[in-house]
Amino acid sequence: MADPAQLERLVTLRMPFGKYQGRTVAELPGAYLAWFARQGFPKGELGRLLALMHEIDQAGLRRLLNPLRRHF
Repeated sequence: MADPAQLERLVTLRMPFGKYQGRTVAELPGAYLAWFARQGFPKGELGRLLALMHEIDQAGLRRLLNPLRRHF
């Protein structure tokens, strides 16, 4: 199970670069997350969060982040 703090970071951390710069990690399209999964996730916190979001997306669980979005 994911750490609640990590789930909060998914809805607050904004992409610092790329096509989707400025969007939160939770807002990134599944195809973009899949691209990172194929190419390799960045190192550090951003990479860990992108990998987590990819897992959530692949499992069809994005809707579970909706309550967190309302708080932030």
